[in-house]
Amino acid sequence: MTKQESRSTLNVNHDTQPTIDTGYVVGVDIGGTNLRLALADMDGVVVGKWSYSIVGVNGVDAVMSLICDGVERLLREVSAPRHTLKSIAVGAPGITDVNEGIVIATSYLMGWRDVPLRALLENAFHVPAAIDNDVNLAAIGESWAGAAKGTRDFVFLAIGTGIGAGIVLNGHPFHGENWAAGEIGYMLIPGTPETPCERGKPGALESMIGGEGIRTQWQSLWSADGTTLPKDLTATQIFDHALAGDSLAQTILRQSARLLSLAIYNMSLVLNCPLFVLGGSVGTHPELCTATQNMLELWNMRRQPQLTRSALGADAQLMGALRLALDTIASRSSHLAG
Repeated sequence: MTKQESRSTLNVNHDTQPTIDTGYVVGVDIGGTNLRLALADMDGVVVGKWSYSIVGVNGVDAVMSLICDGVERLLREVSAPRHTLKSIAVGAPGITDVNEGIVIATSYLMGWRDVPLRALLENAFHVPAAIDNDVNLAAIGESWAGAAKGTRDFVFLAIGTGIGAGIVLNGHPFHGENWAAGEIGYMLIPGTPETPCERGKPGALESMIGGEGIRTQWQSLWSADGTTLPKDLTATQIFDHALAGDSLAQTILRQSARLLSLAIYNMSLVLNCPLFVLGGSVGTHPELCTATQNMLELWNMRRQPQLTRSALGADAQLMGALRLALDTIASRSSHLAG
């Protein structure tokens, strides 16, 4: 195992022993820095995980090669022959055409434009495959096994380096006509820049409360007289220091919470969803969640939506991919029967 490769035993059932009739599905999360895979049985029980750093690895062929390698490794770990793989689903960090199985565009993987990812997966593994945007898959994961379990209408807000939303209505992800529903980083909220953003650049809201946006706000307000903290801090470090009492960090936290609460307020008016789930490395910070909840209470809404943090954390995308893989088997079987 190279230093770039890692395995996780979190929520993995090592007691599962394959039988003649055992089948498996694979979920894949193509992140900005890491490729992660999970192997589960037909009941959705995770039996293995594998991850690999893809820093500097952007090409479609290279990523596909790593996916193939990861699947083979996971199957070997449970002594399962290749034919026991029944389906695979992949989350991509960008706009995806779910019906055609095409990654239309992504900001993290250079050169990925109109990539027929589903066809590539089916040609490589000879099993049904499905793809979706990674935030949509995180929403599916939370709906299946996380904070939104049993809720048919909710919004998953992923706040990490950037910001995006997975919208679930009547139990199903809502993609929009051009597969771009949930691109809330481009929302125009009071207090955000109103000048049109350049193509490929962060939108108005993302430039303020995405992880990089928060760092930028900190650096723009930082002075040696205003704080004893370093100028180069991450968003989560800033929120940690806000809890510890640093006044500048508290200013950044209040500003972030205000903008986020306004975005939630506006989405709630349009969608009338009872639940918003905060995910991502920044979104799950407890201080941001608490401060945003307090801000929401100031808007005197007729029915204030519940705000909670992700129950699955970094595994939300993987769990959503596994759920999609299982659903893909069912839908293909139903189609063949019909």
